Amino acid sequence: MIRIYIMRHGEAGYSALSDFNRSLTAVGQQQCHLVGRWFKQQNIMIDLALISPYVRAQQSYAIVSEYIRVNKMENCSFLTPDSSAINLVNNINMLQLPDDSNVFLVSHLPLVGYLVNELCPHITPPMFSPADVACISLSSDSQGQLEWFHRPL
Repeated sequence: MIRIYIMRHGEAGYSALSDFNRSLTAVGQQQCHLVGRWFKQQNIMIDLALISPYVRAQQSYAIVSEYIRVNKMENCSFLTPDSSAINLVNNINMLQLPDDSNVFLVSHLPLVGYLVNELCPHITPPMFSPADVACISLSSDSQGQLEWFHRPL
């Protein structure tokens, strides 16, 4: 069973020249440290991290990864706010990951909610606040089960 940890980036400011360049606020940084510490307490180790190229997602990943082991990280253009959840699921399936893989995604609204909905169509997806994380177990037939939802603050 593959576990997918879907994180919305930490709180970001609005004083940037573009959406791409928005940075984490001090609160956003604190949120990400809390997520990292919580991951460490849960003994979560990541085989593959797929991260949006946007600055706030990169910063969120950098902070969380201080606390946990990550075997491989990739920047992914298919994790931007306007990306398609269906395309993202297809990209994950094409990776042909081993059954016991742990995948960490750091992305944005609305994609994180759409992704949970795509993987777990039988539930109402949670409302993601900044730095919230959903853990989904994915069976070999791509049926997802929401295991837990963590809010750091």
